[in-house]
Amino acid sequence: MAQMPLLLTCLLYFTGCQEGPYYSSPNDGDSVADIVTKSFFDDIVDQAHSGCAGREFYSRNAFLTAAVYYPDFGGTGSADDARREIAAFFAHVTHETGHFCYIEEIDGASLDYCDTSRTDWPCVSGHGYYGRGPLQLSWNYNYGAAGQAIGFDGLGAPEMVADDDVISFRTALWYWMNNCHSRIISGEGFGSTIRAINSIECDGGNTPAVNARVRFYTDYCSQFGVDPGNNLCC
Repeated sequence: MAQMPLLLTCLLYFTGCQEGPYYSSPNDGDSVADIVTKSFFDDIVDQAHSGCAGREFYSRNAFLTAAVYYPDFGGTGSADDARREIAAFFAHVTHETGHFCYIEEIDGASLDYCDTSRTDWPCVSGHGYYGRGPLQLSWNYNYGAAGQAIGFDGLGAPEMVADDDVISFRTALWYWMNNCHSRIISGEGFGSTIRAINSIECDGGNTPAVNARVRFYTDYCSQFGVDPGNNLCC
């Protein structure tokens, strides 16, 4: 599919708006490993500059190992639903990490992501809850809940998300399954997942960023041979 100019992407759609673990797909389509091929994954990584820390950290094998824990990811609905979901996930990951360049948020350590009103997930002194991993997990309440679900000390050792590649992908998939999976599967559209991941970009907050996410999504849908659907923007 020919790539549309970046600034026009949302305007046009909004009106219509081998290695690693393997498991079979319950939607009678290809497995996640079949869709996320080595060439697909490597093509994303190869677009990051050679000095990026993420090039030596993120791997397809780590992603596939993490995905085993979430069989509904790419395994719910029709085969087209699965491909759209995987395309959506990687579109956000590509945008959030700069093609798998960044493991941690730029200047994140200087930012305060401690919500003291969340007494159920109290911040631990000396630790920062800034963006880390494929979806740049942020805030104490997300680190705490992700850690509890996955089995690591998210509040006391948030650094694990930047140190362990499988835990890193598991936190991204944990966030996705809890906040985005049902939106893309139910047909709310890719735009709804943008709102779930970074709502401040929506409603004119950062149109270039929204357009970039949509561009990645439509590109990956094209590579997977599936229509991206409607409601691409937020």
